[in-house]
Amino acid sequence: MSVNGEAVRAGAETDRTDEPGWEVDPDDDWALAVVATVGRQLRLRREAAGLRVGEFAVAVGYGEDLVYKIETGKRIPRPEYLLMADEVLRAGGLVAAMQEDVKKVRYPKKVRDLAQLEARAVELQLYDPVNIHGLLQTPEYAQALFRMRRPRYADEEVERGVAARMARKTVFDRDSAPELSFVQDEWSLRRRLGGTEVVRRQLEHLLAVGQLPNVEIQVMPMDREEHAGADGGIEVLKFDDGTAVGRSPGVANGRPVTDPRQLRILELRYGIIRAQALTPRESTAFIDRLLGET
Repeated sequence: MSVNGEAVRAGAETDRTDEPGWEVDPDDDWALAVVATVGRQLRLRREAAGLRVGEFAVAVGYGEDLVYKIETGKRIPRPEYLLMADEVLRAGGLVAAMQEDVKKVRYPKKVRDLAQLEARAVELQLYDPVNIHGLLQTPEYAQALFRMRRPRYADEEVERGVAARMARKTVFDRDSAPELSFVQDEWSLRRRLGGTEVVRRQLEHLLAVGQLPNVEIQVMPMDREEHAGADGGIEVLKFDDGTAVGRSPGVANGRPVTDPRQLRILELRYGIIRAQALTPRESTAFIDRLLGET
């Protein structure tokens, strides 16, 4: 299976080893239930059509092992698998419609939970001292980042991680878009992760996103003698009911916090970091200069 999601069809061969889908998190009860239901419906329709697993595998162009895993709820099927199954089973679009159910659980639970929080937030304050923040990453940069993880991720996990990260970007497309504030350390912009072209596209993307009326991107220069971000990254998400949730390695050991006192600490630190960083206008000029040097 290639990283861009294109599956190589096996034709009459059903013993292929690459599997177009994702493993189900055994601790994700909701995902387990959804995938089990989808698998059971596929099995019932296959049996009603009078097809054995091997026959069905040949017809859809994937391996028998994958068919078994999907039908027993052990693997999340890709959209193209469901589309082919719909055609083979002559389901009239009913199997293909399961894509909507699968779409809800295709990403890990922690990613879905984070995306739900971001979707509700009216204000996000985000500081990442290590990498360009996930909401600002291009697919190419995210892919390069996932490929640097050790132990090494399998291709399908890289693809899944990139897709999940890009899916979170719907926060920029909301009708009532939240206010987003980002602070990035200069060195995270200078690092040549993925190569020159990847970095160029990433810097261009930062400049484009920074032009959005609800987005502010600030750069923390490396020559600053004072830096309030020494304790690590900061995330503070505020909601329209006045509540908030925050997280930082320096508070509660990195666990999400909602306690007003701990949130004040995070907001204080973030406010100082913003004051120490370049202004949004200065940061835009700085990124533009970096792009010219790349």
